[in-house]
Amino acid sequence: MRVVLYEWCSSGGLAGGDLSLAREGRMMLEALAADAAKAAHLEVMVLVDATRPMTLPPEVRRIAVEPGNDSTALACAARDADWTLVVAPESDGILLDRVLVARAAGGRVLAPDDRTIEMATCKQSTIDALAARGLPVPAGRSLTACEPIPAGFHLPAVRKAQTGCGCESLEIIRARTCRPATVPTRLEALANGIPLGISLLCGPQTSIVLPVMQQRFTAGDAPCYLGSDLLRDEAAAARAMTLALQAAAAMNAKAGWLGVDLILGERADGRDDRVLEINPRVTTSIVGQVGLFAASLVAAMIEAAAGRIATLEPVAAPGDAAGGFRLARL
Repeated sequence: MRVVLYEWCSSGGLAGGDLSLAREGRMMLEALAADAAKAAHLEVMVLVDATRPMTLPPEVRRIAVEPGNDSTALACAARDADWTLVVAPESDGILLDRVLVARAAGGRVLAPDDRTIEMATCKQSTIDALAARGLPVPAGRSLTACEPIPAGFHLPAVRKAQTGCGCESLEIIRARTCRPATVPTRLEALANGIPLGISLLCGPQTSIVLPVMQQRFTAGDAPCYLGSDLLRDEAAAARAMTLALQAAAAMNAKAGWLGVDLILGERADGRDDRVLEINPRVTTSIVGQVGLFAASLVAAMIEAAAGRIATLEPVAAPGDAAGGFRLARL
């Protein structure tokens, strides 16, 4: 089975630009390539910017891409592959654009449908969809570019780019006199608790919930993502998994990797829990997740997307995997 791996930063899409974004992109693509190489039945091809360093397993085929020519290279590779995995930032519609490029070429993409990607790209649309299904989300509203903090909005609050990825334009607002953002944003109530990232391998019949990861950020009012660790509290992990599955169902995710960011509050009954946002693509958590399993997550993603039940066994003992993972009907 021929599989194409594409990551926007490392596959020719990013010319110069954000070095931190490029570093994370390379980490994700190298992790995906090493993971896919575990599966003997997969013929893995990776699109690589000809000007960027990349460490790949020897059995993986490298396809050199000239910077700025990534869309053409992606279309050609996706046309001849059985499956294509696209990783790209949601900013400026890049993720949706590249998924559409692959699909227009006849490629079968490991990703949610176009409408789900478009909805998840917008923070406010995501929150609206989740709230409509009764999921707990932070109270908030959209702000246009350069719009000041509304009078009466409870502070401190969180302001984030409406279509950004990661910690782009993320800041904690403590005073109404703060400088307005130059891009459209979402302003929302600050939710206190444990920040978690839950990844799911989605399919039309079943979804695999991967081990729950506790996220780490820098201190201060402009936090940056540092990484994540396994959540060791099994009861909390089970609660987070249930909420993540509900979020995936609300987004109608039927294929590919879905990342759910949430805050787990102090109350054991879950009344303080909040779903913050949805990532309709592979996230940086893949770097830590691939080491937890002997089998390939990419292969399991394909099985789930094809409507089959994938099997995964953790490398560590089940009790040491923070609740492990489970198969659940959506």
